[in-house]
Amino acid sequence: MAGQLSDLADGLYQGIKELPIVSPHGHCDPEWFARDVPFSNPAELLVVPDHYVFRMLYSQGVPLHELGVGPKGHTADPRQVFRLFAQHWDLFLGTPSRIWISYVLRETLRITQDLSPETANAIYDQIADCLTQDAFRPRALFDQFNIEVLATTDSALDTLSHHAEIRESGWNGRVVPTFRPDGVLDGADPSFAANLKQLGALTGCDTGNYQGYLEALRLRRQFFIQMGATATDHGIELVHTEWLDDPDKLFQRLRQQQGTPEDAQQFYGHMLIEMAQMSVEDGLTMQIHAGSKRNTNTAVMQDFGRDKGADIPIAMDWVRGLEALLNRVGNEPDLRIILFTLDEGTYARELAPMAGHWPCLRIGPPWWFHDSPAGIARYFDQVVETAGYFNLAGFNDDTRAFLSIPARHDMWRRGVALHLARQVEKGYFGRDSAEHLSQLLTTDLARQVYGLEA
Repeated sequence: MAGQLSDLADGLYQGIKELPIVSPHGHCDPEWFARDVPFSNPAELLVVPDHYVFRMLYSQGVPLHELGVGPKGHTADPRQVFRLFAQHWDLFLGTPSRIWISYVLRETLRITQDLSPETANAIYDQIADCLTQDAFRPRALFDQFNIEVLATTDSALDTLSHHAEIRESGWNGRVVPTFRPDGVLDGADPSFAANLKQLGALTGCDTGNYQGYLEALRLRRQFFIQMGATATDHGIELVHTEWLDDPDKLFQRLRQQQGTPEDAQQFYGHMLIEMAQMSVEDGLTMQIHAGSKRNTNTAVMQDFGRDKGADIPIAMDWVRGLEALLNRVGNEPDLRIILFTLDEGTYARELAPMAGHWPCLRIGPPWWFHDSPAGIARYFDQVVETAGYFNLAGFNDDTRAFLSIPARHDMWRRGVALHLARQVEKGYFGRDSAEHLSQLLTTDLARQVYGLEA
């Protein structure tokens, strides 16, 4: 029986292995594709920008400053950084990082030696040599990876100049922006007042009053749409929405930096509903990433800056948190809201029943700590029975590490094939349905939910 399952899973995998990559959400830098300059060195490519990597090393006592991690201007010898990484390579056994990086070394960089302290220098030199070749420039890799579309994540205040450069360059790679307005919605952001002024300067709207502020947001959304955007993204700690009859009072307090944390939470809860209503108007898919307590290591944040591996999952209450939003716009059949959670306990208890009822909701793929073979298996086991497959959002890699994109999609495709093979083995449906679902989960759902059909 095990052999039959393996053969069926392999057959399904072979059918989707070479499909194009649809990457509808991630954090790659559009400047890479606008300028198409070589990546600088192996450490900057594989270690320094990857919080999965340096958080593991830090947990075992490796100082962040020795890894070149820190504020702008801080540097470390890249060869020494790579050697330090290789010395601790065994720390990644059992983790998806080990799978991803092994794939990158083997499949993308064509490294035949196993990474170890003894081979670190030689492998560093091989990678450095690759980076001098035209075949390893960003655009060439984009084509080599068979990426159909890649979405970046961009501040609402971004001029999108790099996206404009890409469009004007004549290159046919499809790189689109995503509207990320947290900096102009979150009154707890220390830069909120300054961001409002910049928003007003960009749009010509009076962001000193609430109606002018709303108009400015609409104009920025339209600009992003003109530049190819199909989605928004919201990163929030706790899920909370509420409709305010007079939001201007809170808006003015927050704008004048006189608001409380409770004021900020209330206002952002209201603005999530405003964003959903704007999505009804303009068609942008709305993404909500929730459940991460950010920057929990105060000393690391003070010395090295934000987002340095100390973000930790916390419990969520999606049902109560989205109640106000859903009862205002949740029955809109053309609205798409994708929910991403770090609280796996909510998959079967809340998200699957919610997506199995509300027309607007789709469940995002396993995110961050759960983007792993076991996390993918748990995800399908918990959501499919109640939400089915068609209320899912397919896959996105959500990465800053460009070279890991094929590895992450390959891991998902293997997970899809194994899950569907088990469903067939149990007699839930036949192979024809499994083959249809495998393509749906690999490419088609992401295209549909994010509005990325060619």
